[in-house]
Amino acid sequence: MNKFLLKALVLASVSVASFADAQFRTRNRMDKLEDFDQQKFSWGFYLNGNLLDYRIVLNPRYGMNENQNLVTSNSSTSFGAGLIAKFRLNDYLDVRLEPGLQFAQRQLIFNTQSNDIYQNGNPQNPAFVPIALTEKDRVRDIKSTLVDVPVLLELHGDRWYNSRPYVAAGVNYIVNLQSNSDSDDDNLQQVFRSTTHNFAWSAEMGIQFYFNKFKLTPAIRGTFFMNNEMVADNATTPPYWSAAVSTLQTRAIMFVLKFE
Repeated sequence: MNKFLLKALVLASVSVASFADAQFRTRNRMDKLEDFDQQKFSWGFYLNGNLLDYRIVLNPRYGMNENQNLVTSNSSTSFGAGLIAKFRLNDYLDVRLEPGLQFAQRQLIFNTQSNDIYQNGNPQNPAFVPIALTEKDRVRDIKSTLVDVPVLLELHGDRWYNSRPYVAAGVNYIVNLQSNSDSDDDNLQQVFRSTTHNFAWSAEMGIQFYFNKFKLTPAIRGTFFMNNEMVADNATTPPYWSAAVSTLQTRAIMFVLKFE
């Protein structure tokens, strides 16, 4: 379903862009929504498809076996939607607040059975009782519902007939509603825990198209978490999971369709 939605968004954007190009070829055509960008405030909504993955920094002791990475991730596609509030600063700069809801599911694979060699411990690492990892122990399917609140500064060029290019960048405050951060259970009970409150930075580029009744903006946005999302397992849990990962950070590429 997610792959179908992503393909539908891409096809819709291509179709709209082709139609827009055709109507912009007439050089004597009047500009549409001529006063739209002069408003101090404006509103809209957006739909988006995502490609999400994790950036992983492994612990040299528990996350690596010589040159082999013991923890890997599989990316996935997902979707989201949100609202747009624009505040005009001048002819070339806008501030945008675009709160949205993003749905994601990713997978982490822990091939960490080889950490049994550390069972006797040392002064820096406690001893533990090894267990035989099953498929449920090795694979974590991580579902996330993210409340994403980006604040973006948008720089746009001059309008050319009924189109205008722009770039934008800003910061995000992101709440993971399925983080399990307050759970007493951990990976030993097949519960993966991550941080609830997160911060990220985003960069975006796109082209705004003006129609008779609305403005349509297809855009590409990259969002990259700045904080470490990994919550450590309980002290008595063997080092097969969180101990193998020093840093875990979400990164996402988003295809966005905005309607204003």
